[in-house]
Amino acid sequence: MDDKAFYDETQFAVMPMDFYFPGKGKSGDLPPRAGFADLWHPRLLQLMPNVHLTVLIGQYAQKYYLRRAKKTLTETVKNYTEYLPDGYFVLPHPSPRNNIWKAKNPWFEREVVPELQKRIHAKG
Repeated sequence: MDDKAFYDETQFAVMPMDFYFPGKGKSGDLPPRAGFADLWHPRLLQLMPNVHLTVLIGQYAQKYYLRRAKKTLTETVKNYTEYLPDGYFVLPHPSPRNNIWKAKNPWFEREVVPELQKRIHAKG
């Protein structure tokens, strides 16, 4: 996806789990505020009636939206195809902190990223 497509609000939307950054914790960011997604996500999704693919980035989004999330983020991402029939594509958070995770899981760049690229190009 190029910058023009990414910033085209008729093609692509970013919906955070919260509109407030809760701060840093011991091993990453603190969780989003309780109840925020329950209150705001249905309202926001009503404004986006033609969603073809929802990319769930990070464990907070995955635990909120997936009924069958695995025990760990790694297991969830490794089994990403289980969630495709429901329109969800799962990814780790693209934080520099996750460079170690990516180095330990080379299958991600080899298998998951190309599949996401294929799906994005198919919708474009």
